[in-house]
Amino acid sequence: MRSLDSDSSESATPCEKHDASFQPSMEKGTLYVVPTPIGNLEDITLRALRVLKECDLVLAEDTRHTGQLLKHFESKKPMLSYHKFNEAARKDQILERLKQGEQLALVSDAGTPGISDPGQRIISEAIAHGFRVEPLPGACAITTALSACGLPTDEFHFIGFLDRKSARRRRRLEACIDIKGTLVLYESPHRIEKLLEELNDIMPERNVVLARELTKKFEQWVRGTATALWARRSTIKSKGEFVVLIQSS
Repeated sequence: MRSLDSDSSESATPCEKHDASFQPSMEKGTLYVVPTPIGNLEDITLRALRVLKECDLVLAEDTRHTGQLLKHFESKKPMLSYHKFNEAARKDQILERLKQGEQLALVSDAGTPGISDPGQRIISEAIAHGFRVEPLPGACAITTALSACGLPTDEFHFIGFLDRKSARRRRRLEACIDIKGTLVLYESPHRIEKLLEELNDIMPERNVVLARELTKKFEQWVRGTATALWARRSTIKSKGEFVVLIQSS
């Protein structure tokens, strides 16, 4: 048995850790969770491209959007819409396809399915019915923002999108005051000013990072305390989705 001691002469070499020749073959009756670019089309893995070209069917949040992506990468695979409004109705159809041995690729409009995007329900159903679910690593706005935010990343807490109703938003933020680790959430351009106002009221001295339009042409990073960002709100463009990171107390 190979020693786990990092000083051992038999420690794995970089080539052994990253075997470029290893390409796991696709298996029948498998649901593949495939991340797609969050902005820059170059941010898709070679493995994701192979799955999208070799699968039997692509489950897409928006077939028009995904159709453009598939066309760009020269994939002509058929698609089936799968989103929050039809996921219950599609469940049996998708499970039957897996039962027949089809290889299905699940994608969202951008990023990793199931992370504040459709996918979690059918993934749970597939697992519950004994089907194989294989996740692919790839683009995700959470980790992209964390990697360059400058805040502690050894521990973080993701809460997705806040509720649209003010009272519920405020209660949720107040409940997060004592959470240890960097707080990460998503916010739409239409509510970013409202969020800055709430943060200024609830946790004014916390360091906050706004990451807007990640990997796109007009990517923007804004850093400062909640109070400072509220004062500078007029200089923050309200276009494109935001990843908001808040340092713990």
